[in-house]
Amino acid sequence: MASDPITRAETASLAARVYTLVRACPKGRVTTYGWLAAAIGYPRGARMVGWMMNVVPKGSDVPAQRVINSKGELTGSWAFGQRGRMRKMLEDEGVEFDTAERVSLKLFGWNPTTDLTDQERETILNAADISSVTVDDELLRLLRDDPASPFRIVRDPDAQ
Repeated sequence: MASDPITRAETASLAARVYTLVRACPKGRVTTYGWLAAAIGYPRGARMVGWMMNVVPKGSDVPAQRVINSKGELTGSWAFGQRGRMRKMLEDEGVEFDTAERVSLKLFGWNPTTDLTDQERETILNAADISSVTVDDELLRLLRDDPASPFRIVRDPDAQ
């Protein structure tokens, strides 16, 4: 919880780090919102990463289809424009689904905290480029107000 609001520049820097990690996720593998959050230093920031993935610029080189939830489900699939498109993109990369329509994280998961050395992870994160990241007002509002946000502003109820 924060006493000062996160800035647009700080948000852009965090989002750029998330996008850089997603780009590093190998073809044919998937990662989770929680794994990405932990890799950038926010182990309870899965929802925050989800919000950032929701605003990935259309046409960018961020392979957003590779980010799924911790149960192996395609929770962000609606963002791909048509039913089944995210799944097809993953299947085209060699990712397989079980009968419950989930991806096995044991078989296809890529956790940047455990699958990269500290040095590899830092090298990737240090290459993050904020120049192509645009932070909209809704993302800032979520980061400042949502109870699940690590940047939620805590207001003193006694202050007037």
